[in-house]
Amino acid sequence: MVGAAVTRARVLIICAPLAGCTGVQSPLAPAGDQASALSSLFALMLWVCGIVYVIVLAGIAWALWRTWRRSSAAPSGSGGDESPDRVLTRTLPVAAGAIVAGLTVLIVGSFWADRALFATRGAPALMVRVTGHQWWWRIQYHDPATGAWIETANELHLPMGTTTRVSLGSADVIHSFWVPNVAGKLDMIPGRRNLIDLTPRREGWFRGQCTEFCGTQHAHMAFDVKVESPAAFQTWLAMQAAPARRSADRGARLFAGPCAACHVVRGTGAGGRAGPDLTHVAARQSIAAGTLAMTRGNLQGWIIQPQALKPGTSMPAVPLTPADANAVADYLASLR
Repeated sequence: MVGAAVTRARVLIICAPLAGCTGVQSPLAPAGDQASALSSLFALMLWVCGIVYVIVLAGIAWALWRTWRRSSAAPSGSGGDESPDRVLTRTLPVAAGAIVAGLTVLIVGSFWADRALFATRGAPALMVRVTGHQWWWRIQYHDPATGAWIETANELHLPMGTTTRVSLGSADVIHSFWVPNVAGKLDMIPGRRNLIDLTPRREGWFRGQCTEFCGTQHAHMAFDVKVESPAAFQTWLAMQAAPARRSADRGARLFAGPCAACHVVRGTGAGGRAGPDLTHVAARQSIAAGTLAMTRGNLQGWIIQPQALKPGTSMPAVPLTPADANAVADYLASLR
């Protein structure tokens, strides 16, 4: 039994580096045009640098062999080898030419990859604004039909095969936006807006992450990314634009107290802007910026003790009795 466990451990250790080559958060499993361009550039750099590495090792081995042969032949008086100066004079131009050729290939590859990062030179099909907060994401979609901005939080939906231009900003410190499977990363800087294009080519769920240390909960500042067909995206966006269902139950009345000071639930009196929009919170895959799965129990736990689950978060512990917290969790679980 011990031997089998040791063998499994060794296999896991050997295979662990390969875990980053696939999955929902891997730049080596591209699912979008921009990620594919960066992956191709990475492969090009790997090939060029790998060839240079092999050539350098071969040169070192050849030099060591020549030195050994010269030292072995010295006692017998045989010395027919070329002088080091003549060898250097002959090989230096070849080496310099190879270096220039390799750098030229990398420069051209970088240029074309950089051009591919902005797929749409004119107006993109969809505009999205993403604003980083400590530690969550405000996400707003521009509705071309009405001109309105439809707000959600911590979950980015993208239509497959369509270019979405994302405007990135920050409400507090420097954050960094990265969806490895779809595109490269870009910083989110307070006081300015940076633009990035996303053109996904494969449906499914992916994971985005803040990649600039932004405080104690930086590791728990993630977001879910759903790539779906254009028709499914339009259906989802129409659902997000709709107000929440009206409710007169106890949970809704309790939420209209302290919770409404920080959160929006469109269609109700809750209009706070300090925290995420909760109009359709139960339709999301996770809560607390990817920290917890979206379940009824996690919702209640987050309401009662957010600081225990995500220390340092801006959400305070709301003084509710267990029965009141249960009622508020029931209400939030109904917001789909």
